[in-house]
Amino acid sequence: MAARAAHPGVFLLLAAVLLAVAVQPAAATLHPVDYLALQAVRRALSDLPGSGFFASWDFTGDPCGFAGVSCSGGGRVVTLALGDPRAGAPGLSGAFPCAALARLSALSSLSLVPGRVSGGLSSAVAALPSLRFLALSGNLISGNLPGAFSPALRTVDLSKNSFSGRIPSSLLQIRSLRTLVLSHNSLSGEIPKTVSSPLVHLDLRNNRLSGGVPPLPATVVYLSLAGNRLSGRVGGVLRRLTRLSFLDLGGNWFSGEVPGEVFSFRIGYLQLRKNAFSGELRPAGWLPSGSTVDLSHNALSGLVPAELASAAAVYLNGNKFAGAVPAEIVAAAEGGRMRVLFLQDNFLTGISVRGVPSSAAIYGRNIVRGTRVRWIWFVSMSAIAIYIEKLGAKKCWALCYVISNEMTTDLLLNGSNCYEVQLVLTPPYLL
Repeated sequence: MAARAAHPGVFLLLAAVLLAVAVQPAAATLHPVDYLALQAVRRALSDLPGSGFFASWDFTGDPCGFAGVSCSGGGRVVTLALGDPRAGAPGLSGAFPCAALARLSALSSLSLVPGRVSGGLSSAVAALPSLRFLALSGNLISGNLPGAFSPALRTVDLSKNSFSGRIPSSLLQIRSLRTLVLSHNSLSGEIPKTVSSPLVHLDLRNNRLSGGVPPLPATVVYLSLAGNRLSGRVGGVLRRLTRLSFLDLGGNWFSGEVPGEVFSFRIGYLQLRKNAFSGELRPAGWLPSGSTVDLSHNALSGLVPAELASAAAVYLNGNKFAGAVPAEIVAAAEGGRMRVLFLQDNFLTGISVRGVPSSAAIYGRNIVRGTRVRWIWFVSMSAIAIYIEKLGAKKCWALCYVISNEMTTDLLLNGSNCYEVQLVLTPPYLL
């Protein structure tokens, strides 16, 4: 039987490779397939105005010396960092060159600075066998996420693009994956039920995800699911994340109690605002000094726990807290250790304040009775504003509000160290 004739395209590709090598002797250190792939990348992408990234991409020289290109000793491209990485530098434009990039079979790191690169991301690129680092944040890449990813991946950052559809379950089962950032896209559906990757950093905020939160690995240190449509109870999930230092679940539909164990973690940022959490707060410990806690706009009730006094900023506004504000919290606010304290829109009935604070605090719209308040300081529009200057070499001023309470005694005590007070009253509020 006669041998089959080779496809004409094979000869064309071979001829192109041989020609490239023949006329570009300086490029002989780079594998011919990679050489052609870089040429295709250059044709697909352009500098945005003000960017000079591609100025060094002169193919009369060795491409292994191009900006953003690193090669192995065997002449294969292993790192491709497209664009000027300096903060504020213009990025690139054009169509994401999947076909060309898929030919870089030894590629271990692929990054693209924020710009205006569009198109899709194919499995042929995402599943390159040696790929460990993939970062394409801040572009216009769209479509579904690939169905296959490299088993070697440790970091994936596809944030601030236009990806849609579901998160593929295969992505969360990569045994080497430590960092996954898919925030600021249009991803929908549920988070995959099985998360076996040993994730340390998981950021899925500002998408359209729905349903509950599956069990997450105890390795997670940073978790952000804010700005989605997630719901259900999260106590069981959070209790096992003892290494958390950053937690943001704000702007979802989570319900049930906030697990007290979370407050005993070494967590510096706890953001649960705008959910449907309810019940009393029962912290299992004191938060780290200097931390931020935002539990605003939920349905939390009971007493304000004194354990929050160690935080630097506390937002409890828009809940159903009742009773008196603990002396520990007042002392922290007065002394400046707690820089921000928001308590408005609750059912608090007692505030004991001894002097002019170094902090910003809100107590408006509670039911404080018979309390002599020297200062209440916060920053939102109100009907009664008190401008205060403090005596001494270092002058300061505060914008203070006390509306919608039921004040029955002096607003400011005699002998206060405030020497200038201006009241601005608007109906129907009267002093």
